[in-house]
Amino acid sequence: MPAVNPQILIWARETAGLPPHEAVRKLAIRDTQKMTALARLTAYETGAEDPSHPLLLKMSRQYRRPLHTFYLSAPPPKGDRGADFRTLPGEIPPQKAAILDALIREMRSRQSMVRDLLKDEDEAEPLSCIGSHAIADGQPAVLDSLRTLLKIELADYRSRKNADAAFNFLRTGAERAGIFVLLKGDLGSHHTAIEQEIFRGFSIADKIAPFIIINDKDARAAWTFTLLHETVHLILGHTGISGQPGENETERFCDDTASQFLLPDYEIEKIGIENIAEFDAIAQRISEFANKHHLSRTLVAYRAYRAGAIRQDKYVQLSKKFRDDWHQQRDIQRTQRKSQTGGPSYYAVRRHRLGSGLISLTRRMVASGELSTSRAARILGVRPSQVQTILASDGQ
Repeated sequence: MPAVNPQILIWARETAGLPPHEAVRKLAIRDTQKMTALARLTAYETGAEDPSHPLLLKMSRQYRRPLHTFYLSAPPPKGDRGADFRTLPGEIPPQKAAILDALIREMRSRQSMVRDLLKDEDEAEPLSCIGSHAIADGQPAVLDSLRTLLKIELADYRSRKNADAAFNFLRTGAERAGIFVLLKGDLGSHHTAIEQEIFRGFSIADKIAPFIIINDKDARAAWTFTLLHETVHLILGHTGISGQPGENETERFCDDTASQFLLPDYEIEKIGIENIAEFDAIAQRISEFANKHHLSRTLVAYRAYRAGAIRQDKYVQLSKKFRDDWHQQRDIQRTQRKSQTGGPSYYAVRRHRLGSGLISLTRRMVASGELSTSRAARILGVRPSQVQTILASDGQ
């Protein structure tokens, strides 16, 4: 086994967003009679001492890097996020940025395996919709392609019993079109959760295996909009990351197209806020309309603003109120869940996050003997011992 590259140790720690004192704590490095824990970490990172194999395993887990990475001759190039379409509220803490990079690396790896699997099994039929338009083609043309791709009527979407069912209905349309839609907002624990202000969606515009990743830490009512927003990115041929409603031309185009799909211009007057001046009354009316049509309140406010029914300052004020309301409701629900028993099983939740498209493909390939359990585990992002239960038809 070659020697560990100390420069890799520094790079892996820094890209994990861990300052030395935090790394010492997570790696459980202890003081000795001769050296402090920080000094010991410095010795490893300068090559003065070699880390033990158990410590390397801890580094692999805490830094979220494969073990073989520590033996490379030089740090690998920075992971490709694709285009960054976000308008961020401020500087992202290094650890949060590192978690996001780790999530994107994982999803790119899994997408690459799915792509190779489809090509190897001669199931690869390039999707003509991916990259079929440019912004210069205009919103009506892209919106028409979005509707054609999903093959979903707005009335059918709204006829679902609730917002969750409506999202699942839309997601099925995207998966039927050949798009893999996953819900993922952390690296497997709540300690690595990524706030929706940092990341809402990610698209991989591959003609063989296009992926959409939705941050499931965002409000559930927003998932539908994010799915449509990222699908527009795929139609435009964009691989990249999206955040809160953006100010650049590309994000504005995707926002407008996705929101037009859910709430066309001709329905704006049905919101019924044109002659209302009181803020609370406007917020109440938007809430009622959004709940009735399985929409997020912020989306309805955005469409009202873009259509000229409310001013920009009012939209900003409404967006803040709705975001604050959601944060408060989320905290209440978290407290309630801690005192409750029951609910969906781990496997049911995991299956929902993976989506039927990815599960169906994996199940078929495992059953045919073309995909090993260990490789299936990597595609699904679970342990090999969990694969068969995940793939079981009932998901329990």
